[in-house]
Amino acid sequence: MIINGLGFSNKPLSLTPLFFKNCPLSLLFHEGVKADDFNRFKLGRVLDRCSDYGTELFFSEISSDVCYQEKVDTRFNNLDTTSFTVSGSYLSKAGEDIVEVTYGHSKAHRPDLKQVMLEMMISQDGGIPLIGKALDGNASDNTVFKERSEKLIESFKESEEIHYVIADCKLYTKKNAVNLQKLNFITRIPSNIKHVSTIVDQAISGPEDWEILTDGRKMKTFNVEHYEIKQRWHVISSETSRQQAIKRINKHVTNESEAIEKQLLHLQAKRFYCADDATLAAQNLAKKWKRHAIGNINIAEHASYESKGRPKKDQKPSKITYQVIVTAEQDRNKINRLKEKEGHYIVGSNTDQEKLSDQEVVQAYKDQNKVEGRFRFLKDPLFFASSLFVKKPNRIMALLMVMLLSLLVYGIAERRMRTSLKEQKETLPNQINQATKTPTLRWVFQLLTGINYLKISTEKQTHRLIEGLTSLRKKIVSLFGSTVAKIYQFSYG
Repeated sequence: MIINGLGFSNKPLSLTPLFFKNCPLSLLFHEGVKADDFNRFKLGRVLDRCSDYGTELFFSEISSDVCYQEKVDTRFNNLDTTSFTVSGSYLSKAGEDIVEVTYGHSKAHRPDLKQVMLEMMISQDGGIPLIGKALDGNASDNTVFKERSEKLIESFKESEEIHYVIADCKLYTKKNAVNLQKLNFITRIPSNIKHVSTIVDQAISGPEDWEILTDGRKMKTFNVEHYEIKQRWHVISSETSRQQAIKRINKHVTNESEAIEKQLLHLQAKRFYCADDATLAAQNLAKKWKRHAIGNINIAEHASYESKGRPKKDQKPSKITYQVIVTAEQDRNKINRLKEKEGHYIVGSNTDQEKLSDQEVVQAYKDQNKVEGRFRFLKDPLFFASSLFVKKPNRIMALLMVMLLSLLVYGIAERRMRTSLKEQKETLPNQINQATKTPTLRWVFQLLTGINYLKISTEKQTHRLIEGLTSLRKKIVSLFGSTVAKIYQFSYG
């Protein structure tokens, strides 16, 4: 399942026998193994055994040993969650340690489908997964991060190294503050916190002493105490965040404009007994607008008579009501201020400045995108997208663990390859035949396509040959060390 999941072939789990039909099984496994041995019944029973052992425990044990062997730097740890959508009916939850396949907030924007969640923590050194846990489909990030923080406190106590937890704004909550005090965290501070608005205003209105980072972003640093935690808050401004803010605000302006149009129609249909009441109703409605203001207010009188039909010339009305007619217009000053303000965000950290500089904190948060890249790997191959066909929640949990094991193998191999390229000061051609020092392993898989394992049998003996080894392919294979080179029947170096 791991080999299938590495992305060599777009064949789902149910077609594993077909995937291995033309593979050298005696070389990959051992003599006597047949492709039909990997049928869905045996794979299902393996998933059951993994579930019985404990998928989170199983994966963490393997990952810990691998990281120790490969000397992976596990000081900087990125934490995040994602969702996997599934279709069809599933068996109900069978125990406390079994996930519930249900509806929840869909990060894939498919609220019509049930889902399961996956929590993952990776090292920034190579994007190696360290922790993986299957979660209920309606699990909350706030709760998940709080529970994980409690576990990490105990885990990090056993380590002599300083560890840093990096996550998005869901990590930074008032309920989780008691745990964050005991961790070294780097996170984006939620924009709905009132103090964030104050700090951003200070940065914008203060002197133009922004620090220019190496990637062109601007930064101002403030020492604050929030949730009883002494921190550094880094106000970040970039062209990318500014453009995103402009796009987001313009969308909000359009949506609010459509909502105001409906509100004014309802207001116009009302009748008031006093002109001042009509004006006050319009003003109270406008107080709720964030990006618009009142343009014009006109009051229309409507007379009512006791008798039916056309009133007489000198007849006085029995009642006069008032109608308010209002026009709304965009508040350009307010919109421009919002665009400027929301083009900034805050990265907070309680780390020791002597051990981690301001620039290193911001760079560590920027590398949070490595988690997103790993999630894309898990969701991209057809193997993962269509293999959640099992109807038992415990098998889904085990299958998610297999995905993480595939990612573990992929990440370690890619890290080893890039490390060898750096040490040897070598490069490989990319998709447009330009030299690159950081090729992806998926692209390297494609470069290696065309190598064949030949088995030629005669009456006297059997010859096993590797065919299709060009100089480029030998160079690639040698990057993974002498053991791998020996498999391909050539001397390392």
